[in-house]
Amino acid sequence: MITKWLGTSWLELGLVVISTVGIFLSVIVYTRLAGLRSFSKMSSFDFAITVSFGSLMATVAASPSATLPNGVVALGVLYGMQTLIALGRRRGNFSRIVDNAPKLIMAGDRMIEANLRRGRITEDDVRGKLREANCLNYAAVRAVVLESTGDVSVLHGTDELDLDILRDVMGYQELAEQAKGGGVREGDQASG
Repeated sequence: MITKWLGTSWLELGLVVISTVGIFLSVIVYTRLAGLRSFSKMSSFDFAITVSFGSLMATVAASPSATLPNGVVALGVLYGMQTLIALGRRRGNFSRIVDNAPKLIMAGDRMIEANLRRGRITEDDVRGKLREANCLNYAAVRAVVLESTGDVSVLHGTDELDLDILRDVMGYQELAEQAKGGGVREGDQASG
């Protein structure tokens, strides 16, 4: 009677508990081995791996067809791939393959239409990010960057902007041209 009401058996519920605890403990062990970068969002690949971790954990915990040993091995493969790609990203050519390039979407108070289109961002999206960053007026904006992770960084204020911070950003040259107008300082290592 109770099995019919629950839609499952007590044995299956017990297996769900064991699988959930097992996959959770596996994540803890793998994260200790791989380091805190495991859940970072430094690149689009990191984000994809983090989503994969969550999906895999949920599948192993709730699906009777996904066994705990298979889940633990799959989790280990994902952690291994993330570690290998993180090591490979140290090389410029490999990094260009797996990472999106950050894009300058505002240079000072001017929006860069071409990079907005490339990033599939609207001016309304940018204005929302300016408000979120407590930017009170366009004159305070130094730069707005669509980061490789999809996050938007708003650099604003009255301090000088060191262009070296932006040297890896697509469209960096837009700010280099504005550097002559003041409020922007070209770093010693900055290059277009």
